[in-house]
Amino acid sequence: MTGFGKSVVELPEKKVTIEIRSLNSKNLDLITRIPSFYRAKELEIRNLISEKLQRGKVDIILSCELTAVARCQKINAELIRAYIQDFKAITPEVSEAELLPTILRLPDVLHTPQEDLEAEEWNNILVGINEALDSLIQFRLDEGTVLAQELQLHIENILSLLLGIEPFEDERIAAVRERMMKRLEEFSVDVDHNRLEQEIVFYLERLDVTEEKVRLKNHCEYFLTELNQNQSNGKKLGFITQEIGREINTLGSKSNHSEMQKIVVQMKDELEKIKEQSLNIL
Repeated sequence: MTGFGKSVVELPEKKVTIEIRSLNSKNLDLITRIPSFYRAKELEIRNLISEKLQRGKVDIILSCELTAVARCQKINAELIRAYIQDFKAITPEVSEAELLPTILRLPDVLHTPQEDLEAEEWNNILVGINEALDSLIQFRLDEGTVLAQELQLHIENILSLLLGIEPFEDERIAAVRERMMKRLEEFSVDVDHNRLEQEIVFYLERLDVTEEKVRLKNHCEYFLTELNQNQSNGKKLGFITQEIGREINTLGSKSNHSEMQKIVVQMKDELEKIKEQSLNIL
């Protein structure tokens, strides 16, 4: 959700620079910094941004640079004459030429007329805001393309690691069975071999990870399918990531084999990278 967009609007008496920045956030958090003469349009600006940006901490900055024409100040002649009369009444010996520099520094003697915001000017500003938003959205799309490639790579790594578990499954079952039989021999007790075999089969079935492997594979494939969708689906991908984590944890608890546990640790490492990157998805 990070992004940046900028546009510049050239007007007859001013140049308006529009900058929009966004960072990761679960909701839309909008902060505006705009000149006072555009303040009446703040709600319209907020509505425009909320339509195009669903989530993120967004800062929009409108800065104005006035041209020489716009900076020209008007002289309040009537106020100057009134000041001169007041000063002359107090100090008649001082000439008007000597009083003038002091009077020009007094309040409201020089002022810049504030005109109403014209529709044409505001329409140009709206065009600039839309250009900055489009630029930010394109920035997000470019970043999203790279992010999607990274997420796909991590999912494919998990699927590849899942295949690496298979060679150890039969070896693990045989080792558990051998260990159990050896322990019984050490105790030197008579047992019902049929009942023992049933108990061993029951115990080994609890260690079977076939269902977890199937579900993990399905979750990973579902993640890739949703990742390639055009609509915003960050929350759904987050839910799928949670399901992937559950299956990996179950694999770890059932593995009972050092090599399988190493593979599970590598899966968890890939999953953590997915969780971190998923925060950037709308």
